[in-house]
Amino acid sequence: MTDSSFAQTDPANLTQEEAQAELRRLAAEIAEHDRRYHQEDAPTISDADYDALRRRNAEIEAKFPNLILEESPSNQVGAAPASGFGKITHRLPMLSLDNAFQDDDVRDFAGRVRRFLKFDPLQGALAMTAEPKIDGLSLSLRYEKGELIYAATRGDGTTGENVTENARTIDDIPVKLKGKVPDVVEVRGEVYMAHKDFQALNERMAARGGKVFANPRNAAAGSLRQLNSKITASRPLKYFAYAWGEMSELPEDTQFGMVKLLETWGFQINPLMKLCETVEELIEVYHDIEENRAQLDYDIDGVVYKVDRLDLQERLGYVSRSPRWAIAHKFPAEQAFTVLNDIEIQVGRTGALTPVAKLEPITVGGVVVSNATLHNEDYIKGIGQDGEPIREGKDLRVGDTVKIQRAGDVIPQIVDVDLDKRPKDAKPFVFPTECPACGSHAVREENEKTGRVDAVRRCTGGLICPAQATEKLKHFVSRNAFDIEGFGDKQVDAFYKDELVRTPAEIFTLEERDKQALTKLRNREGWGAVSAKNLFEAINARRRIDLHRFIFALGIRHVGEGNAKLLARAYGSWSVFYEAMQAAHDQAGEAWTDLNDIDGIGHIVAEALAEFFAEGHNRDQLDALLEQVTPLEAEKIDASGSPVAGKTVVFTGSLERMTRDEAKAMAERFGAKVSGSVSKKTDLVVAGPGAGSKLKKAEELEVEVISEDDWFDLVGL
Repeated sequence: MTDSSFAQTDPANLTQEEAQAELRRLAAEIAEHDRRYHQEDAPTISDADYDALRRRNAEIEAKFPNLILEESPSNQVGAAPASGFGKITHRLPMLSLDNAFQDDDVRDFAGRVRRFLKFDPLQGALAMTAEPKIDGLSLSLRYEKGELIYAATRGDGTTGENVTENARTIDDIPVKLKGKVPDVVEVRGEVYMAHKDFQALNERMAARGGKVFANPRNAAAGSLRQLNSKITASRPLKYFAYAWGEMSELPEDTQFGMVKLLETWGFQINPLMKLCETVEELIEVYHDIEENRAQLDYDIDGVVYKVDRLDLQERLGYVSRSPRWAIAHKFPAEQAFTVLNDIEIQVGRTGALTPVAKLEPITVGGVVVSNATLHNEDYIKGIGQDGEPIREGKDLRVGDTVKIQRAGDVIPQIVDVDLDKRPKDAKPFVFPTECPACGSHAVREENEKTGRVDAVRRCTGGLICPAQATEKLKHFVSRNAFDIEGFGDKQVDAFYKDELVRTPAEIFTLEERDKQALTKLRNREGWGAVSAKNLFEAINARRRIDLHRFIFALGIRHVGEGNAKLLARAYGSWSVFYEAMQAAHDQAGEAWTDLNDIDGIGHIVAEALAEFFAEGHNRDQLDALLEQVTPLEAEKIDASGSPVAGKTVVFTGSLERMTRDEAKAMAERFGAKVSGSVSKKTDLVVAGPGAGSKLKKAEELEVEVISEDDWFDLVGL
């Protein structure tokens, strides 16, 4: 799925433009993997491969902090909740954790914490807890007056699925808490399935001719998300509590104390959790757990470390998708050998030709794997874009014995080839130069500015390519876009083939056209009166849609969910956005400048937007679509009367009362937007000693400038 000509380039050697494009690609790819993992319980990439994508993203962001995207994986958690369940908005977001992979990463984490807090080693130990990271499904439980009110999955971190009735069937989840508890208690933990229970369940499923689960994590997730709670009740699910969300009061002042308190209230906590005073103690716990991992009766994929003192956790705060005060130390990947039976080419909605490895099925760590993403033709050849070798320069050929790597219940990556076992008649794979879907030329474009050839070969067929057309329609109706229930991949393929739906607008005229059709939808194979009626109702229910969903649904290259939200917030309404994009389509003038000035929207995204709205056929399709649907205005920011809510703030100079990270976190907590540069859109500049060009720019633009002390007075601290 690699979609960049510099995907293998060291971040230090990337230009600003290349880094921005690479961050866009990574954001889109990671978001898709998040959707498959969290929504469908069917991941298509290994944990190690997924972690590698996130690591590369973090490395580039560290090198180019000014290019960090709104839709960056650093700002995202999970995926939107699946349909079929009611939705619950978490009072406090359910965030994810950053990862460490080496012992030195843990030492770096501890160092960052100390620097952020300006924690002098002479102050003594900076205690942290260490506990196994359960490989299950995150679940939040809300209690009021000690009674279970609801249970919700993580979802996208903000909104989860209401699985209350199913959660009530799990023995480890008390419906009434023991002892004296605060009025509001929100407990968070992991639903999982023990190995012996998983094996017994699969044996029962196989005996009945049912589908067996790939691993305990899938079994736990699939069991909890049953629409029939009786099925959930029949499954041997367990629950470990390890954290909390909203609490009307905190009876303890440490992480360790709070988790121990959860145990007294009736929850199971992990007995392997330990309190450590040094980094070396944390690492020792990690290696002890790693060594004894095989003896545990449940799956874990690492060890989690958390700063123990809750007041320090509060000071440390969060960085979009994860807390600064915690990190997950992941275990290494597992490996095995199998045979590469075939290489298939798939065509995506942007025309990208993506090769997929078809493997001889093999069990790795209890999971049967049979597919692997091969990224692009250079990856198959075993070389990077800059000539750097991949797999020591070995190419991939059908019939090869390959080493695969995984660290979870997912599709692996190919890390090596055993040339001694290569068949004598094995031939180098010839990547097609014609689209397998429409026969159009498939080309690798050259970047005019850098002279580099794109790693991805793309179909030039555009609108005539059925693969691109159907993939764009699938994106349009997908869960995070229009989310039309009952209009999935199968329906898109069938309707496109039968010429019922070829454009987004035709989705919303389907019912009227069906009334005039000789063959009604209800009379088509696989349909009936009820299913047809339900589909039409689902379509009509989406005629009014959130602005960011509408923008995301258009499938504009480089515009993911995060950027769509950023654009929606910046412009507020579709009419304002549309007018601005039409004005910016020639990539000149005030509208173009304003678009590029939006914090998080760089030149690559702005260029993609301009190119999209410059195309007449895109505008024609939009006009037809807007006759059928109404994008709603974006929600206004509500920071409960904060004096800086909705304002754009720039911090410059040396801050003396807080670190730069703390300043940004504080401003965002009060509803402000933090920018790295001063422009006419800036509302306020907070200047410390040594402020230079930004202060001068603010004075030129007559932007209000205040001191750090004034800032604290302004926000009431």
